[in-house]
Amino acid sequence: MSKIIPKLKKHPIEQGFTWITDPVKYLETAVKDYPDLFLANIVGEGGPTVVVQHPQAVQQILTGDRQNFIASGKTHLLRPIIGNNSILGLDGNRHKKRRKLLLPSFHGDRIQAYGQLICDLTLQAFGQLTPNQIFTGITVCKEISLQVILEAVYGLQDGDRALRQSVAKMADIFRSPLKTASLFFPWLQKDLGAWSPWGSFLRQREAIDQAIYEKIKERKANPDDSRRDILSLLISSKDEAGNSLTLLELRDELMALTFAGHETTAIAMSWALYWIHHLPEVKRKLLAEIASLGKATDPVTIAKLPYLNAVCQETLRIYPVGMLTLPRVVQEKTEVLGYELEPGQLVAGCIYLLHQREDVYPDAKQFKPERFLEREFSPYEFIPFGGGLRTCIGQAMAQFEVKLAIATILTNYDLELADNRPEFPKRRGARLAPDRGVQMVFKGKRGALASPK
Repeated sequence: MSKIIPKLKKHPIEQGFTWITDPVKYLETAVKDYPDLFLANIVGEGGPTVVVQHPQAVQQILTGDRQNFIASGKTHLLRPIIGNNSILGLDGNRHKKRRKLLLPSFHGDRIQAYGQLICDLTLQAFGQLTPNQIFTGITVCKEISLQVILEAVYGLQDGDRALRQSVAKMADIFRSPLKTASLFFPWLQKDLGAWSPWGSFLRQREAIDQAIYEKIKERKANPDDSRRDILSLLISSKDEAGNSLTLLELRDELMALTFAGHETTAIAMSWALYWIHHLPEVKRKLLAEIASLGKATDPVTIAKLPYLNAVCQETLRIYPVGMLTLPRVVQEKTEVLGYELEPGQLVAGCIYLLHQREDVYPDAKQFKPERFLEREFSPYEFIPFGGGLRTCIGQAMAQFEVKLAIATILTNYDLELADNRPEFPKRRGARLAPDRGVQMVFKGKRGALASPK
């Protein structure tokens, strides 16, 4: 006989408040009573959701995309920003076709072509700091990742002031949980003037829309078959009937790629800087591994370093940027771990709780890169980028960027944490980020990096 999904006992209002203001507390409190799955009343996810954190259950819902568990982009929390016409908002065959179109831009030779750019932009960002200057790690990391995504998506190697500033301001609007609340509650989405949270958001969105539409107009007026950026790819693409993407479709896709592609990477990069400087032995091992390559080393070789890769994987494990996979919708009555699920039920894998399981990751609260050198984890045990048909399309690009940026920083600059207080994960929009942004001190140049050629 099937078991009934356990439901959290707290009132939905209390659940909603905790989920918005302190999602880590919410999840860690729930998992004490329900270690494998539970029914959560978490706002912003489309309705009551079965949260699963057992590898077997995660595998079942992620591999059932085309069968009993159908992914839906319509529940995405960031709809007000990215719209409904991007790869994050599309469903079914439209999603499949868009993903097929975009995937080559984030894999293989295309991302390797950005290797030197990533190194150069990292040197440029940190080269502006002065000895003994205190800086916020996530702020500098966002400068790097934003410039990389502007090159990849728009082909703007030197950036565009209007577009860059608009994106940066938009990303900062939802820095605090209280400002984030407007994304969860539609009744808070009211324009009460430029001073109000939603009013400020709408004006920032209008500014970035104007910048994006201007870029589309310029590119359409000056077509160039030699361009390989994603904007040019999208403009030139046509469906089976010969139709091009509409302006709204282009806008939504560019918004999704811009925001999904830069802030998440910057958060991961800043977490890596924190752990490396919080644990001196990790930093020592990394420097020794990078130094073992000698002087003339290309970006691809750097990105393949085992310990560097392990550090980046452990960074994404202990505090994953995303907390949940995109919810799946149950199509037919089915069982997960012996629990009965009804048609229409929303189910989501909990990335954070899965990565904290002691039976998968012993001493899960400790930062131990060696665990990724000692064994290989399955795609249902380590899922920082989600899984199934909705796996993050930019995961290879993001990991490549973080590894190169970290290697460039460590071999060129001497940094230290501004104080010994630990960083804890805090909600930043739909993501988890360091609560204080990783406060660091720039001590000066360490020595020339064996600049990748």
